[in-house]
This record gives sequence, structure tokens and C-alpha cells, in this order.
Amino acid sequence: MVKLIHTLADHGDDVNCCAFSFSLLATCSLDKTIRLYSLHDFTELPHSPLKFHTYAVHCCCFSPSGHILASCSTDGTTVLWNTENGQMLAVMEQPSGSPVRVCQFSPDSRCLTSGAADGTVVLWNAQSYKLYRCGSVKDGSLVACAFSPNGSFFVTGSSCGDLTVWDDKMRCLHSEKAHDLGITCCDFSSQPVSDEEQGLQFFRLASCGQDCQVKIWIVSFTHILARSTEDQLKQFTEDWSEEDVSTWLCAQDLKDLVGIFKMNNIDGKELLNLTKESLADDLKIESLGLRSKVLRKIEELRTKVKSLSSGIPDEFVCPITRELMKDPVIASDGYSYEKEAIENWITVLTPNRTLKMHQ
Repeated sequence: MVKLIHTLADHGDDVNCCAFSFSLLATCSLDKTIRLYSLHDFTELPHSPLKFHTYAVHCCCFSPSGHILASCSTDGTTVLWNTENGQMLAVMEQPSGSPVRVCQFSPDSRCLTSGAADGTVVLWNAQSYKLYRCGSVKDGSLVACAFSPNGSFFVTGSSCGDLTVWDDKMRCLHSEKAHDLGITCCDFSSQPVSDEEQGLQFFRLASCGQDCQVKIWIVSFTHILARSTEDQLKQFTEDWSEEDVSTWLCAQDLKDLVGIFKMNNIDGKELLNLTKESLADDLKIESLGLRSKVLRKIEELRTKVKSLSSGIPDEFVCPITRELMKDPVIASDGYSYEKEAIENWITVLTPNRTLKMHQ
């Protein structure tokens, strides 16, 4: 069944793009504006429309947490907006000044790409708002972009039909003529495909073009996918920004706490140092159940950090001592523990001399 439930007619010219977050819908137009709507009843937010661009806005996209919106325009800029109040966070100018046709956040919110009409592509640091790396394709405008699900590489598509794969250091890994005419869109499947015999992981990519074709690709770069322990560790440690913490909260079904954590400037370092006392006294989280859930999730992060930093698989680490088990035993709860640790944990025993005297 397909049923139209609402029509929005607030823009004054062609609408070029629309994007969803978990609570909002964003649209952008040739009329130079971006509009934000609540998914609850599709009413426009009080701080909408967002106005800065001096020419048409071609693309808009949300960060994974939904708290930042990026927009790009013919005026050669990519702008970051705070979706909660409409505040403009940063204006990032394409080095060449060329019209920016497409923008896209990485899955971890650390980076943002912007592709322009002159073929230049920029990888921005989405936390510092500074240019990280820049590259370009030989021919055509960049009109499509997609990150792999693990964020280790991304793909751009051009108006000449070229598909180009870049790693997270902006090195060109592969480029080929994918469509006879221009590429219009490309996207990765969120589910990887594994080859158990070769121990490899592949990603499926779809591209579509003005040649009336949709093509499905398998993308795999072993040296990218086999990420080092250091790279994995960065995903779970003090390197996290406040935006990374927000993304993590949403992934743990704790999105109601995002505002509290952002208001208290909780980044990765602060997150790992949170205690039940600080959750109650400093962050004012009243619900005992909610505090307990947050602490459990944080403890899972700490466990991951320790196991990654030591190179020891988590299943070899005792949940009590957090050290490599030398004499592992299985308890009735199904988990394995260091024998001495679980005995000390459970059997803090005091002799019952009175009962013994009556035997």
C-alpha cells in the first residue's frame, strides 16, 4: 500500500535534495534556502528556513547523529548547521571556488566530503572545520558521493560517467568509466559480503547514470579493510569528539540523553571517566534504570578499549579482573572467569561456628 500523507510547498523554486535524520526532514532548493521539518507532524521548525547561501543549494545531508546538517551550493561553499537552533557552525569554502554539487558525512561523523563542478573533491575535518585533504578527477563535475559502511574509503561519481574510489587519506585507489553518460547517484549497501575461504570482506556498491543503467559493483581493498589495532582503538577511546559521543548514544538507543551530554561537553575522554555518581549528581539523570544502562554501555567500551590495546580477544579476558585468564572456569551464568577471581567474588565466607556446634 502506498498512501500520500503530506505535501510540503514552502520552497519558491525547484527542490534539489531531501534528507532524513531520526527526527527531522531537511530540504534544499534553487531558492537558496534549506528548510527543516519535524517528523512528528511535518511542521516547519521555528528557525527554518536556514539562509546563508547566495546561489542555489544543491545538496544537504545530516551527520549520523542528526544534530548537524551540511548544505552545499553554487556559491562554492559547504555550510554546517546546528539543527537544534539553526545556528551556522562553519562556512567551508571550496579551494577552487567552484560550485559545490554534493556533500556527504563519513559514518563516524569525523569527516565530510564536498565535490565540485570543476572535479575537485575535498575531505574536511568535521570537528575542526578545516581542510584535511584535497583531490580531483580528470573530467566532469562531481555529482555523487558515498562512504563505505566502515568509513575507510569513499566513492565519487562524475558527470562524465567516471567512478573513483578514494581512501581516507585521499589517495585514489581506482577509477574507471562506469557509465557512458553521467553518473547521477551511487550508494553502498550497509551489509558487507564475506568470503570465508579467502578471509576477505567485500562491499556492494550501486551506481546509476544517464545511460538508463544501474550497475552493481563489488569493492574490496584488503589493505584498507585490515585496519590496524591503533585505528580500531581510536573508535573507542579519548579521540572521540562530542559529536562522536552523540552518534554512539543514538546507536545505543540513548538518543534522549544526547542533549544532556552535549550541554555538559562530554567527549570520549569524559565519557570513559563517567561514574554512577557523576551521572546522578553532575548530569542530573534521575532514572536509576537509565543510569545503569549508560554505565553498562560505558563498561562495554572500556572492555573493548582494553582488549584492543592489549591485542587480546575479549573472550580471553576475565570480566572481573579484565586480565588474560590463566585458569578459566565456566560459571552457572554461562560466562568464563578466572577461577581465583570468581571464587573470591562469590565466596567471601565467614565460618558459622554456632551452627557447627549444634551438629
